Amino acid sequence: MKKLLLSFFGFCCTVITAQTVGLQSFASGFSSPVEIAHPPNDARLFVVQQSGLIRILNPNGTINTTPFLTLTASTILSGGERGLLGLAFHPNYASNGYFYVNYTRAGDGATVIARYTVSSDPNIADASSGVVLLTVNQPFSNHNGGSIKFGPDGYLYIGMGDGGSGGDPGNRAQNINENLGKMLRIDVNSASPYGIPTTNPYVGVAGNDEIWGIGLRNPWKFSFNRLNGDLWIADVGQNAIEEINKVPAPLPNTGLNFGWRCYEGNIAYNTTDCPGYASTHAPIAVYLHGTTNRCSITGGYVYTGSTYPNFVNKYFFADYCTGEIGWVTPDGTITWNYNGPNLITTFGEDKDGEIYVIMGGVVYKMVDSSLSVNDFGNKGIQLYPNPAKEELYLKNENNHVLTFVIITDLTGKVVLEQGLDTLENHRFSVASLAKGIYLATVKGLNGTMFQTKLVKD
Repeated sequence: MKKLLLSFFGFCCTVITAQTVGLQSFASGFSSPVEIAHPPNDARLFVVQQSGLIRILNPNGTINTTPFLTLTASTILSGGERGLLGLAFHPNYASNGYFYVNYTRAGDGATVIARYTVSSDPNIADASSGVVLLTVNQPFSNHNGGSIKFGPDGYLYIGMGDGGSGGDPGNRAQNINENLGKMLRIDVNSASPYGIPTTNPYVGVAGNDEIWGIGLRNPWKFSFNRLNGDLWIADVGQNAIEEINKVPAPLPNTGLNFGWRCYEGNIAYNTTDCPGYASTHAPIAVYLHGTTNRCSITGGYVYTGSTYPNFVNKYFFADYCTGEIGWVTPDGTITWNYNGPNLITTFGEDKDGEIYVIMGGVVYKMVDSSLSVNDFGNKGIQLYPNPAKEELYLKNENNHVLTFVIITDLTGKVVLEQGLDTLENHRFSVASLAKGIYLATVKGLNGTMFQTKLVKD
């Protein structure tokens, strides 16, 4: 049983608003998907299945029949919090074909970071190319972490849980001679099997050279803001508080302490032989379990896409148990928005910064449902395809006398205007428009107007 030794240090605000986050089904048929990743500047999404498969999801929503990579039961141990958990593509993947995986090793349950290489077929990896880089023994079956990401510095970051059980009984997260309960950072380019960045905080002093930060309980998901390099870590709590940590870029090399097991979120947990709270890196936001049925945070991404301006500068995350999606603003305010029916295992991001969510075996694309303006349908007017790519068609089923079609961006700027001088259907080009959300307005006689949301893909 957790003991609260100190009172709250203070929480930021939590807000519940009308739902503006929506999810549109993008692809289905996955089995226990736990991660989404993509190579640099590649429109494909790679979906990691816990049992050992990596499958390619194409931009049109189709899934390749042949898996990109298959790891069998002779290699990985799957089930519970174990399995094939993480995937990261080398920043120079287009030239060297290297990608990296995080999996639980068959036999002893150790965490393994391994490198593989794509084959001559860009849709299939060379399964025989595996090279083990790093192995971390696990004393228990839970708190394996799982995420691996390349940071803006080109180094590979590895989120490690505290070894499992409950309450960090081995005090591993605060022990600088253990790789458990840490954020590790290695250089995959400078040595074999890997090198140590010379700026890692424990190089040349006591402690493990791989360690970049300490005091994590189970950083199941972390991510970097692709535009500015900020690091966001969602650390799963013990039984009362979930926390979100932000480390602004440029990332420091001073050895941050995120607090666990001394502190759960921003309250004391077990402070024996611990630094004061002020000496730790405090979370930007926390939320309580309380009576909400919330239980475990699933970290996501800062929205950096161009389609939904209302999402910009917000970090999106979810609670695994309730299926709720929330966001955090730069001042640390949490807003709960989407109430989902299913468990959310992971978020993903495509090359353009659009966000995806996995619930069950389905990949959804996150959309701003507050922009769902549409009064075309009940007037017998259709604008299609929507989303549009090159050309747009206007169908006038009820033979309204229409005069103009005007497309504006979300600031109100007119980006396209075209006269409509007949009752027939019309076709016009939108190839020059940037990707994003627009408002299409069709004007008729006597000032009548019909409006709908238009997505340029």
